[in-house]
Parts: sequence; structure tokens; C-alpha cells
Amino acid sequence: MPSLDKILTIEEMMAAAKRKVPKQFFDYADSGAWTESTYRANQEDFQKIKLRQRVAVNMDGRSLATTMTGEKASMPVAIAPTGLTGMQNADGEIKAARAAEKFGVPFTLSTMAICSIEDVAENTSKPFWFQLYVMRDRAFIERLIDRAKAAKCSALVLTMDLQILGQRHKDLRNGMSAPPKFTPRFVFEMARKPGWALGMLGTKRRSFRNIVGHVENAGDLSKLSAWTANQFDPALSWKDVAWVKERFGGPVIVKGILDAEDAKAAVAHGADAIIVSNHGGRQLDGAPSSIRVLPEIVDAVGNLTDIYLDGGIRSGQDVLKAMALGAKGTFIGRAFLWGLGAGGEAGVTRTLEIIQRELDITMALCGERDIRNVGLHNIYSIDLPPRNSPLGANG
Repeated sequence: MPSLDKILTIEEMMAAAKRKVPKQFFDYADSGAWTESTYRANQEDFQKIKLRQRVAVNMDGRSLATTMTGEKASMPVAIAPTGLTGMQNADGEIKAARAAEKFGVPFTLSTMAICSIEDVAENTSKPFWFQLYVMRDRAFIERLIDRAKAAKCSALVLTMDLQILGQRHKDLRNGMSAPPKFTPRFVFEMARKPGWALGMLGTKRRSFRNIVGHVENAGDLSKLSAWTANQFDPALSWKDVAWVKERFGGPVIVKGILDAEDAKAAVAHGADAIIVSNHGGRQLDGAPSSIRVLPEIVDAVGNLTDIYLDGGIRSGQDVLKAMALGAKGTFIGRAFLWGLGAGGEAGVTRTLEIIQRELDITMALCGERDIRNVGLHNIYSIDLPPRNSPLGANG
């Protein structure tokens, strides 16, 4: 296996992670719902956007620096909330948070993390963001929000698209769980991935520590699985945004927006920013890619709130294309998970380095020196059906 500095693309990082991470957890990251058509479209639709090359312009003094929800970021990229991050690599959330902090980009911890809010807070020095699922047990959610406040989380990411869990065939076939069940198949996997196994033996963090110990009837694996399966709230509504925002007392970013009407509703109900996202293709299979619907959402609410994009980011070029279409920042999920699986904290750092370098070079070749100046003038066309996009067929 090549050393991390020999890895030049996110695709190569993915291959390196596949060699190190047990199948059920690698597949958990590399999967979508049902046929995975939306998962594939998230990435494929980026390739249909063409860049406009410019020459004979001053490329000195380039800057990728920006702000996301009022916080400085070294580039318009944040670490997305992902469940079971700590099963890609022992103490994974802590390692990813440290990498993000050192790199100067936001890190978002998932409700369904392996490391708890307190674990990450104790092992980092700067505020991070916390992602919240609204569950039926509102008393638990109130305590969870209060724990995020106590840990000085600087923003809350409220995910709205998981009222009902999408069916992911790979997870069902693999019998995915955290901690994993010690079946003969999994024992064989551990024998093939000894580095992963040794790391897990060396940590106490192997289950959902934001939940275990904080909910009375979710103490062991079977009870935890049953509790979680019944907790995502199908009655979640827009009025809950105001309730969460009042309880948290800080910025609330609404994640899971894929429709202009929903974007308007999120803003009307107090969202401080929105994330255009289809949950990485893991919920409604057959939904459009995030990048496809971004222009119409920007047209609807871009002058009212900051809009971020999540889904399909595999390079710095993808980041620039999202910015050209009106996003104020992007989130990476699988890309950082593969870095984590391949090399822990150093692997996440290498992922960020790859994206940063690609973004910087692409921006320069498009004739720009400041990422904040990137716009529609930097792309030739979008080879996608318009879907009411203000760009039409020709960009």
C-alpha cells in the first residue's frame, strides 16, 4: 500500500481505505438506498459541468479563505456529519475533528457518532458543530442539545430528511451494527484487517456514545438497536426548527433541502443556513443529485441565507463547481471517511490537502485569485435538464 503522501486523489484514498476497513463498515460509507441511482448521480452530475479556462491573468496571491456560518474557514469545505465514523478507524470522530481543527475547517459531529460530544470536546481546543436528529424522546433531545451547548458547539446542524430510514441493501446483507456482532464472517474480516482490529481493542469507544448511558432502555446492543429503530420522529415538522433554535440559542443550519419550496420554508422558520443534500443518496433513491437542484434553490433563497452543498464532492474541482453555482461552502462525507479509514487523523489531513490543492489549481486556471469571486462566469455550460434552473440549458 502506498504511503499517504503518494495518494493523489480521493479515488485512490477510497481504495486504500477498502484494504484496511472491514467490509460492513466500508460498505456502510460506500452505499446508497435501493438501486443507489441517486448516490451515483451525486458524483456523475458534477462531471457534466464544464469549466471556463482563462489565461494571461494575474494568479499571484490566491486565497481560498472564506467564512461558513460566520466562522473563518481556510477553504469552503466542512466535514459533514456521518454516523459510525468511529468504526472506520478507532476514535475516528476525535481524529477527524483534530484534523479539521488543524486545517482550519469546520467539523460536524453526528448524533449517531461512536465518540460522544464530550469525547470530542475533551480532545479538541476549538468549537465544533453538532448535528441533531429530532427523535420521539424529546426529553433526550433536550438533554442532547444542552450537552452540545455545554461543550460550546458553535452551530447546530438539524437534519430534516431522516424521519423514516431509507433501505440500504448492503447494510442489511452485511448485518451492520455497532459494536459489530462477532459472527464467523466478521472474525474472518478482522483477521484480514489486523490494524483495524488492534485499534478497536485499544479503545473503549465502540458504540453510540451520545446515546448509550443517556437513555435508560438502550444499554446493550439489542436494546440500543430497538430504541434507535423506533426513535426517528415521522411527525417532524417545520415548527420544530424554532423549538430547536430557541433551545440551542445559537445558529441552526437545516440539512436535507432538495426542493426550492422546502428551502423557502426553512428560511421562513428561522434557519440560519441550509444544506442542499439528499443524505448522500441514502434516503430517497431516484431523487435528483444535490448539484442538479442547487441552482433553483440559490435562485429561490440565495439572497436570504447562506446555502451549502453536500453530496458527491470528490475533488477540489467539485468544490469550485458548487461555488460557481452559488453555494457558499461544501460538506465532504465519504471523502474524509476514506481518509480516516486509510490513515486515521493523517489520512483525513491528506484528504483535505488533496481537495485544497485541486481547488487552488483549478481556481487559478479559471482565472480567479479569490474563491469568493467564483461564479457562473467560471463555467461554460451545465449539461443537465433545467429543472426550472435560472441557468437554462446553456449556463
